[in-house]
Amino acid sequence: MITVDALPFAALEPTTAYAVWRLRQDVFVVEQECPYPDLDGRDAEPGTRHVVLREDDTVVGYARVLDEGTRWRIGRVALAPAARGRGLADVVMETALQVCPDRDVVLDAQAALVAWYESLGFTVAGAEFLDDGIPHVPMRLPSES
Repeated sequence: MITVDALPFAALEPTTAYAVWRLRQDVFVVEQECPYPDLDGRDAEPGTRHVVLREDDTVVGYARVLDEGTRWRIGRVALAPAARGRGLADVVMETALQVCPDRDVVLDAQAALVAWYESLGFTVAGAEFLDDGIPHVPMRLPSES
């Protein structure tokens, strides 16, 4: 059974938090070979929401939503390899967008995923740049209000 929640840091149970950080490490640090400080202090900010996708009791997807005051920022979008190719990234992003009312939403998409983010309504908002050696593109989804 697939479930998805958008939770503040304080609502993350320790085993869920551990599974989220493990997933982020497995995808970004190990799989993509990008050693960087994933635990950047923003996970615990009061406005941050953690979108956690579970299959049965296993965390298989994630996104972090940051409240930047005048806009929302979605990042750390990740799926476990076994969850890929099944439309579950759409579920993660749809849930992330539900917690982003009344303001523009921005993200830095890996260049290979620009078309997928465009299918969700995002548009390119700047020039391609390298982040940890991976091409990224800034994108924006304007607020509907």
